[in-house]
Amino acid sequence: MVGTFSVAIVDDHALVGLAIGPLIDAAADLEFVGAVASVAALRSADLHPDLVVLDISLRDGSTPAENVERLREREAAVLFLTSGEDRFLVREALRTDALGVVRKSAPPKAILSAIQRAARGELLVDTEWAVTVDGDPDVEGAALTARERSVLALYASGIGAKQVATQLGISENTVNDHLKRIKLVYQRLGRPAPTKVELYRRGVEDGYLPVPGSQ
Repeated sequence: MVGTFSVAIVDDHALVGLAIGPLIDAAADLEFVGAVASVAALRSADLHPDLVVLDISLRDGSTPAENVERLREREAAVLFLTSGEDRFLVREALRTDALGVVRKSAPPKAILSAIQRAARGELLVDTEWAVTVDGDPDVEGAALTARERSVLALYASGIGAKQVATQLGISENTVNDHLKRIKLVYQRLGRPAPTKVELYRRGVEDGYLPVPGSQ
């Protein structure tokens, strides 16, 4: 189907697929390709969706990080579904390469909107994510210089290194040097941020970027 994104659901509660599948099917920009109980089952069925809507807590013993890694190997984007599990599980999910988390109890329109945005590759950040991170005593903030904070805030907001350099009145090479240093700092803290999306997350986590919805 031209102009659509294929979506699969991985959840070991069949009712989730029965409830959310029709929402996906009814959307003009989405194609529902099926619901399975595990990532292994998705692989066995040889499904290759653009987006996988993934239950954060599957009963097969797999972890959010393991599941995201396996799905990313298949070049599928991931959006987590949660019923409100403990914050440590949510924290693990938010530290993966998934695009975000949506509650199963959210209104159908909100769930569909989240799926459509994730299918387009948009990062979903919300107040629940911010609260989870803010209440996590194990998250160690990065000690960045004032210049590094400025570079991070501008770069992670979506503009390129050349534009950052122009706004700050420095060279593009200097911007790239700052970015290398910032990524190294986060790597040493055990909070790697190799991509712009992950740098954005770290910026919000450490207060260098505003919490979504706070302005």
